Amino acid sequence: MTTTTRPAQRRDQRGPGTVPVQRRIPRPPELFAEKLLAVLSGQKPVHWMLNHTIGAAYDQLIDLAPRTPFRTRGARPVVRSCRYGHPRPGVVEAAVSIAAGEQVRAMAFRLEQGPDLRWRCAAVELGGERVPS
Repeated sequence: MTTTTRPAQRRDQRGPGTVPVQRRIPRPPELFAEKLLAVLSGQKPVHWMLNHTIGAAYDQLIDLAPRTPFRTRGARPVVRSCRYGHPRPGVVEAAVSIAAGEQVRAMAFRLEQGPDLRWRCAAVELGGERVPS
């Protein structure tokens, strides 16, 4: 009788706990822009982004969120448009237009894919204020 470590219904040859080598494509950057805007507009707390940032970006969000121009008393800010590119594998850079009533502001961010294949924010720019990576 032969014993196997893989379940009978499993067809691939990878061993248990191995991570595929392929690079996952990030969720659309528009979804990340919505999350970032929710924090910068005060709709969500900054710690909501803890697992979505790397380096000093999280600490800078703590400083930036209370004084961002997206915290308005009027219309709720919304992502109007999002353009993005892939300057190299594992990196996405996005430019976002955000509207709040009559006002339109710009936001840019950079996503980097780590060794664990998760995408995290490495930098954010708002109207000249930068969150360094």
